[in-house]
Amino acid sequence: VDNTADKSFHYASVEKVFTPMMVFTAAAMSFAHGSNDVANGIGPIAAVLSLVDTGTLASKAPVPWWILLAGGIAIVVGLATYGYKVMETIGSKITELTPSRGYCATLASSATVIVASGLGMPVSTTHIAVGAVMGVGLARGIGALDLRVLGNIVVSWFITLPVGAALAAIFFYVLKAFFGA
Repeated sequence: VDNTADKSFHYASVEKVFTPMMVFTAAAMSFAHGSNDVANGIGPIAAVLSLVDTGTLASKAPVPWWILLAGGIAIVVGLATYGYKVMETIGSKITELTPSRGYCATLASSATVIVASGLGMPVSTTHIAVGAVMGVGLARGIGALDLRVLGNIVVSWFITLPVGAALAAIFFYVLKAFFGA
């Protein structure tokens, strides 16, 4: 550590160490994202397909390869089209991230998602990533967080649950009326 360096660059040499290490935590987060979010997306599709094929709803359903492929493609398209907005918010609007802070947040996020996936728990990688970034921000004090951004995120979480439920009910009744089931 260079004690004569400007305070803002005091730990620049340490931060440089974390920059290449971010490649590994990014890869871990990609693995975690795939292990969890593809399953969250294709699980209901596999269950419906199994119900249509067998006429019964089982606790486990076979997952054809094409459903896995479709789920993976859908995640990639989602990330490529609107994912940048979420990445921008998590990566730069909640708190200032340095390579060491980003490393810690990504390592914590990927570990949490991988453990949850291993336990069969469908979790939100976005919620976990926000929590991890919040954690590294809180380590510097509450003033390091943009509470307005966090407030908007929490409000959006509360809004999406009833909106998703209402839309699902509407779609169900429309399809039921359309197909006469």
